[in-house]
Amino acid sequence: MRIAILISGRGSNMTKLIDSCKENIPSSTIELVFSNSSKAIGLEYAKNESISIEVIDHKKFKTRENFDEALHRKLKEYEIDFICNAGFMRILSKEFVKKWFNKQINIHPSILPAFKGLDIHKRVIDSNVQVSGCTVHLVRAGVDEGPIVGQLSTYIDSTYDEKKLANKVLELEHILYPTCLKLFSEELIKVEGDIIKYSSEALIELQKIQNNT
Repeated sequence: MRIAILISGRGSNMTKLIDSCKENIPSSTIELVFSNSSKAIGLEYAKNESISIEVIDHKKFKTRENFDEALHRKLKEYEIDFICNAGFMRILSKEFVKKWFNKQINIHPSILPAFKGLDIHKRVIDSNVQVSGCTVHLVRAGVDEGPIVGQLSTYIDSTYDEKKLANKVLELEHILYPTCLKLFSEELIKVEGDIIKYSSEALIELQKIQNNT
């Protein structure tokens, strides 16, 4: 499966996906790292790993749809099969989501559907909830919408501040995201519309990482 990773910044999850595909997911290759910003730090890592990089500045387009069409053409140019959003700070248009329906996943640093959007860790701490975590989901139109593929959770220690919680959740993201990509790549899960069907092997993989975190 030919993968494109979309980033806007440091690409922390991107690096884990790249490393995992090389080491543990022989059924996938990262063919492209794309960003809407030439200043995205993650581009340098991808370049050093001999992965193609492309940048299209969204500010040069009058509409969201025009930018998304340019992104779509670039993905087709690289014969991409599947998209992983890894800190891509763009809300994708309905038309783009439709073109990549069930072929695009995202990771979000909360237990969705709770705490969609931005400033998650501050909002979590302020709310005094006892559990947080991360979610991998299929992408739909809207902010952090779509069927949930997998989640990992952690208890929030009373000593946690926003930074400590962010670091803890990021550790979970680095475990969950490669696992979920592997499930798609090895066809251990199937998606019919908005329904995700898990094989027994997929359930074992998800339970394994939950037990180890």
